[in-house]
Amino acid sequence: MGNAAFDKFIEFMASFAEIKIVAALRDGFIMTTPFTIIGSLFLLIANLPVPGYNEMMAGAFGPDWAAPCYAVFGGTFSVLGLICCLGVAYKYTEAEGCNASMASFLSLSTFIILMPTQITLTGDAGVSITGGDVIPKLWAGSNGIITGLIVAILVSMCSCWCEKNHIGIKMPPSVPSGVTRAFEALTPAFFAFTGAAIIFGLCKFIGDTNFPQLLFDVIQTPLQGLSDTIIAGTIFSWLQTILFWAGIHGPNVVGGVMNPIMLANSLENLALMDAGVDMSSDPRVHILAAQVFDVFMKPGGCGATFGLLIVGLLFAKSTQMKTILRLGTAPGLFNINEPIIFGLPIVFNPYMLAPFTLAMWAAMLITYFSIATGFMSPLGAVQVPWTTPPIIAGLLLKGIPGAIVQILILAASCAIYFPFMKAQDNAFLKEEQEESAQA
Repeated sequence: MGNAAFDKFIEFMASFAEIKIVAALRDGFIMTTPFTIIGSLFLLIANLPVPGYNEMMAGAFGPDWAAPCYAVFGGTFSVLGLICCLGVAYKYTEAEGCNASMASFLSLSTFIILMPTQITLTGDAGVSITGGDVIPKLWAGSNGIITGLIVAILVSMCSCWCEKNHIGIKMPPSVPSGVTRAFEALTPAFFAFTGAAIIFGLCKFIGDTNFPQLLFDVIQTPLQGLSDTIIAGTIFSWLQTILFWAGIHGPNVVGGVMNPIMLANSLENLALMDAGVDMSSDPRVHILAAQVFDVFMKPGGCGATFGLLIVGLLFAKSTQMKTILRLGTAPGLFNINEPIIFGLPIVFNPYMLAPFTLAMWAAMLITYFSIATGFMSPLGAVQVPWTTPPIIAGLLLKGIPGAIVQILILAASCAIYFPFMKAQDNAFLKEEQEESAQA
């Protein structure tokens, strides 16, 4: 009965994956692979969790030695929303047999129209300075992905509809095809840019906001009011993974509300420790502290994907699965999993939604009950770099109990990911065999 239900679930998800919009989202995200892999490597270089590493590099190259690494990060992850917008628009329009390049450019311009044109910076003595004529990386990056996806799909659909219904400026047959296609794009461009201008105006003059900010606020607002309970941990965990699966950087979105609350919990625990309180029984002690979310729930990154790396490297048979996981192993060891999320991809991948959500939830539950039962003491204000590898991080934070808890989390994530990894691997293997037979 269990196997039959699982098979039906996989069959449903496979059908879901064939929907044009879903396929475009998936394939568009795959196009981000070189940006996320190289960007994550430079981010790792700037944050290598080795004692004295930063001091050694600063002594050799100066205090701003990591600036070039962060420049690469800024040119990859900080414009991921723009890249996703281009990629999804291209893949959707290409699948429809229409002018993919032009639809991508139209989507990019529409996205930029919707962004705020000014940013405010706080200088010395709290003086605010406003600058204009900018493209803010805040919304060009992960925080703007949901806007980029909406723009890419809507503009692509408009462009394809105009092209298939021959709605646009007609040029004589003697005009070169390149010029003809450019003039044909005037009509969808007019629709897209006019719609974006109206939305921009409504957000600015009525709501005193902008469209990316509006979407961000609508997602973030329901997260208010959550506190130190297992229900809160479940909601925080699920929101992060489900949003990330949907292409929104879940940790960034949820972190706006979660991080201050969790940090306050950590600091209050520290104050209780300093006061000599019995941390095993005092009701004021917080179980959900910042390190639970930053360290214990994310071995390998959001979604506890280190378990996927382990079972995939051990049992995968398809070339695609093995290649992507090998490329993601080094960053994943240091909890950077964007190459896996966008390269496998996990984003909009129906095979990976359930394990991506359940693995991190299981990590939260294991950590929660380890602290609640007294196996591991509550967490105070001691922090380790988020790039610290699993098990080592637990050992540094809580000694042997912390390491054991992370081992249990890795074992649980391996068990959760295994059947879904095999289903995805079999799908990849089938595609590879079909392509080999046709060659």
